[in-house]
Amino acid sequence: MAGLLLRGFDIRKGYLDGTTQTRLIEALRPILKAAPLVRPVTPSGKEMSVRMTSAGALGWVTDRSGYRYQDHHPKGEKWPAIPEAIRTIWHDLVSAEREPDCCLINYYDDSAKMGLHQDKDEADFSWPVLSISLGDDALFRIGNTTRGGKTESVWLSSGDVVIMGGPARLTYHGVDRIRPGSSRLLPKGGRINLTLRVAR
Repeated sequence: MAGLLLRGFDIRKGYLDGTTQTRLIEALRPILKAAPLVRPVTPSGKEMSVRMTSAGALGWVTDRSGYRYQDHHPKGEKWPAIPEAIRTIWHDLVSAEREPDCCLINYYDDSAKMGLHQDKDEADFSWPVLSISLGDDALFRIGNTTRGGKTESVWLSSGDVVIMGGPARLTYHGVDRIRPGSSRLLPKGGRINLTLRVAR
């Protein structure tokens, strides 16, 4: 399926059908029970509006000690495995040989957003970051490889998949807001964003 190419971001609109989206939500339920969502703080002590958890060998965390990958949930338990239904999307779009180390799970409620940032805590930038949108629409902003300058935005809907690789791998990006009530996928509303990464 051809995608919309925006500043090097390969955006696959409607890549996942409704049945697949529902299957992914069901696959996430045991993960969220074993590794509950937490509201992290940045190294400066600012609380993030997004709640997050992870699956895989490693999970991405942030606290007063810094941004990093680690092999356990902040409460101490090992991260659950990445479900096959999620890994299949990675295999189809990125690689059937190299497994992702991390599936970062971000939950956005009505007021959550994510400032412009780079995904740069990984050891190898040659692998893309694969992003999966589930639930309410999100206004996704794409900037440049350095801070500042003109940005462009696109609405991401449930079932959209974004591949961020190549020259765009270190481009600043973020979520300005979500559109509450735009999807019925999640019983309590909101948006779940999955990002699959090779971290090691």
